[in-house]
Amino acid sequence: MSITTFTARRARALRLAATGLTAVAALTLTACNSSEGSGTKSEGMADTANSAPADKASNSKDGAEAGKDGASGGAAQDGSPQGGADKGGSAKAGSEKGGAANSGGSKGSSGSDNSEQEIGPCDINKLSIGVKTVKRPLNYAVLEVNNHAGVDCNVVGYPILNFNDAQAAIPVNEASKPQAVVTLAPGETAYAGIRLSAADGSGKHGYKATSLKVYLQDSDDSKSVELPGGSLYLDSTAQVTYWQSDLANALD
Repeated sequence: MSITTFTARRARALRLAATGLTAVAALTLTACNSSEGSGTKSEGMADTANSAPADKASNSKDGAEAGKDGASGGAAQDGSPQGGADKGGSAKAGSEKGGAANSGGSKGSSGSDNSEQEIGPCDINKLSIGVKTVKRPLNYAVLEVNNHAGVDCNVVGYPILNFNDAQAAIPVNEASKPQAVVTLAPGETAYAGIRLSAADGSGKHGYKATSLKVYLQDSDDSKSVELPGGSLYLDSTAQVTYWQSDLANALD
């Protein structure tokens, strides 16, 4: 064999070997790539399998929270239930406000009633007072008072009559008590009958009165009154009636 032939064969063998090594390397690389791709794909499936429920749960939780927030927001906007409470509060406030207005109206009405001045007792210093005798009944006199106060006033109870500065006033005839207190408008007159003595002479301790002081109940003020003819005869039967708005009732 010639050197040239040997060299050519050796070169061919080397090329074949190189080609074989190249093919083996290629196959190995392909196998590696295929294994890596399969591994990546497997990992991808694992990630999908493992992460999907988590993501789904996360999404569900987020969705629930979003729904809760949305419901809460809707409640606030719609007024139910939170909005309803606010509405109810507003309605209640309105009702209370209306009640306050009504109450204010009532108060105004009450104020209108209170604006009417209450009628007080008469002031003896603003009354003109006189005594006169009458023919019937016998031994009777009449005490008259006239209102000069310019406003209505009440003559309460009966007059307190003190003759001759005695220690006690003459008693009252309880049977003469009227059903209501006598009210005098300006210029009006009230009457009280005075029985001076018994018509049949049955009275005792008769005396001649030359002075008279008149008091109104619940007042310390008095007024001296002149007696007709300068004097009157009285005995133990002397009495005075309650104030009357009519003269006939004072003499009954």
